[in-house]
Amino acid sequence: MYYLGLDLGSLSCDAVLIDADANIMATSVVPTGAKNREAIARAQREVLELSGVAETDVAATVSTGYGRERVEKKIATVTEITCHGRGMEAMLPGTRVLIDIGGQDSKAIFLDGKGRVLDFAMNDKCAAGTGRFLEAMARALQVDIEELANLDQGAVSNLTLSSMCTVFAESEVVSLIAEGKEVNEIVAGLNRSIASRTLSMVRRVCPDLTGMALAMSGGVAHNQGVVRALSAALGVPVQVPEKPDTVGALGAALIARDRNGK
Repeated sequence: MYYLGLDLGSLSCDAVLIDADANIMATSVVPTGAKNREAIARAQREVLELSGVAETDVAATVSTGYGRERVEKKIATVTEITCHGRGMEAMLPGTRVLIDIGGQDSKAIFLDGKGRVLDFAMNDKCAAGTGRFLEAMARALQVDIEELANLDQGAVSNLTLSSMCTVFAESEVVSLIAEGKEVNEIVAGLNRSIASRTLSMVRRVCPDLTGMALAMSGGVAHNQGVVRALSAALGVPVQVPEKPDTVGALGAALIARDRNGK
C-alpha cells in the first residue's frame, strides 16, 4: 500500500508518495496557478507516473496547506505547521527549530526533537520576506528569481532595506539602483532584512538557541543567500534538506500512513 501527502500552497502544489515503510517513492512540485484543482490533479498524476503506482493502490491521502480543503478523496486535512514538523523530523531528525518561508507567509516552529510541535509564531498579515516578496524584488532588479540565490556574493557594505512592505521595498530597490548601488550589495541587504525579520519571530518561540538544531523548509530555502543571512543573524547554522519545498507534503503522507489503520 502507498500513502499520498498533498500540500497546496499559494505558489506551488507539492505531492509526496511513500510506501508502507515510509520510503519516498516520488515527489512533485507544480505551480498552483489560478486553478488549484488542476494543480492538485497534475501533482497527483506526476507522483503516480514517476513511481509506477496505480491510483487504486493509494490507501490514504492527507492534505495540508491553505488549499487543503480542495483536495478530494482525502481521509483528513492537517495544518501545515503539524505537517512541516513531522516531515522535517523525517528529513533531518532532531530538528528543534524549524523556519518555514513559503509563498505568502512565514513561520517559526519549535519542536520537541521528535517532530511534535511545542510552539509556533507566524507572519500571515503581509508578504514581507516570503516567496512573493522575493519575486517582487527580482522583478525590480530585473533578474530571474533563481539568480537571487548567489547575487549577494562579494558584498561588503552593511546596506539594509528600511521597509519590508513589498510595495515600499520594491520602490526602495529601484531608488538604490538609481543611486548607483551595486546589485550584490542590494541583494545582500535584502537578505539581511529578511533574516532580521525572521530572527524576531524565532526568538518568540525559542529565546535561547544554544545547542538547538535549526532547519529551514519552504521554497525560499532554495535561496542560499537567504539561508546564509539567517545563519549569520541567528548565530547557528541553518540546515536545509534536499527538497525543502516537499517537507509539508511528506509530513502529510506520513500522517496518512499513521491514520490509515486507525
